[in-house]
Amino acid sequence: MSVRRIMGIETEYGIAVPGQSWANPMTASGVVLTTYARAHGLRAGHGAWDYSDEHPLVDARGFEMPRARADISQLTDAEDPTLANVVLANGARLYVDHAHPEYSSPEVTSPRDVVVWDRAGELVMREVVERLADSPPGINLYKNNTDGKGASYGTHENYLVSRATPFDRIVGGLTPFFVARQVMCGAGRVGIGQESERTGYQMSSRSDFFEAEVGLETTFKRPIINTRDEPHADPDVWRRLHVIIGDANQADVANLVKVGSTSLVLRLIEADAIDRDLTLLHPITALRTISHDPTCRATVRLRDGRELTAVQILTEYLEMASAFVEREGSDPATDEVLGHWERLLGLLAGDPMDAAADIDWVAKLALLQRYRDRDGLEWGDPRLAAIDIQWSDVRPAKGIFHKLEAAGRITRLTTDEEVRRAVAEPPEDTRAWLRGRVVEHFGDAVVSASWDSLVLRLPGPGRVARIPLLDPLAHGRSATEDLVSAGDVDDLVAGLGA
Repeated sequence: MSVRRIMGIETEYGIAVPGQSWANPMTASGVVLTTYARAHGLRAGHGAWDYSDEHPLVDARGFEMPRARADISQLTDAEDPTLANVVLANGARLYVDHAHPEYSSPEVTSPRDVVVWDRAGELVMREVVERLADSPPGINLYKNNTDGKGASYGTHENYLVSRATPFDRIVGGLTPFFVARQVMCGAGRVGIGQESERTGYQMSSRSDFFEAEVGLETTFKRPIINTRDEPHADPDVWRRLHVIIGDANQADVANLVKVGSTSLVLRLIEADAIDRDLTLLHPITALRTISHDPTCRATVRLRDGRELTAVQILTEYLEMASAFVEREGSDPATDEVLGHWERLLGLLAGDPMDAAADIDWVAKLALLQRYRDRDGLEWGDPRLAAIDIQWSDVRPAKGIFHKLEAAGRITRLTTDEEVRRAVAEPPEDTRAWLRGRVVEHFGDAVVSASWDSLVLRLPGPGRVARIPLLDPLAHGRSATEDLVSAGDVDDLVAGLGA
């Protein structure tokens, strides 16, 4: 059993124009993209992304929602000439999504690589803010999921799962896990309720915005299990599990455990090895009950009548994963995830504040509590809400998280060098390698790109070639580096058999 699979994270960044609360966020997000693209000689425009293979209304439950019934926010396959798309040299996608700049990481095969290329997105956003700083009023960006005033924007995870796995088994196996895992990977938030109508602190910035157990929507009636069936790969082999319930993590350990534990639970589900009934009686209520209790002592009721804490639920999943690994074998990436998962649950079962170096919501709470104790602040004090926003500022001199990390108070698994390298270089073992290298070396010839194809303009009038990339594990460095290095687009296309 291995934690390895095709994975990735897409993050919508909070955006603000200082002193201009009336500024149009879509326009400002467009400025973010075009600024980065121009600085790096990348093509930015609505035609840079190929929408032809996108099918956002296909539902994993076996039907397709009629376009006439879909909310406009669900039509992500519709080209909008007012929006910009940029395909980056590292294989990622940078674009405007629902009035926010979004960085979608390239496909990778391990949790640690997810963390590395997700952090590369932070450097992309930081560079834009720095470039715009000399052009007042500038633009500020935040790696968070809510503005504290009722708006929420997503950090979505993506995992390729065997098409042979029944979807109802995925729903049953993942729902209790997703409800509970926020104790390990919540980002923390000042305020209770979608519009912070009640004072207090909670461990997840997103939990109050979920209103359904299963569904196709992502921006309203948000479900714990999203049913979008858009694999961006061979649909006979894969389905892409589109996870919308996670927070934007900055802490390496929390981010690693978030995707790593999820991948392991998916392995259990694929193998039909979930051998305990952890079905929750009321999942939406349980989601909020857990988030609203930073002591980690609140219990939620299971269908079988048991009352368990989130830590106890996750411990049962950990025990199943550990037993399966012991039977099936492991690898270093899997051992790393299991080690951190077990350690975090041990800390949370004792005093959760002991996990401040590893978990975002705990680190944020520890800082806020120091301000509360020093200045006698109630949770409704606007100064605490301001600190909550500043926590996620992408600028190292302003972002509170970055200051704590620089001071050695946050556990670091990645290095600055490998993250900087990931800004410019794609992962070597997936199709992202070819996508990124083609954008870098043959940028003028790229008509459009998507996760599962490249469209290239060839020399001569009207000559165009589409390169299919349906196998995410094909077209990596070992298979394509010589073709790309040859420097001739005709030879590249011929060598790829397109």
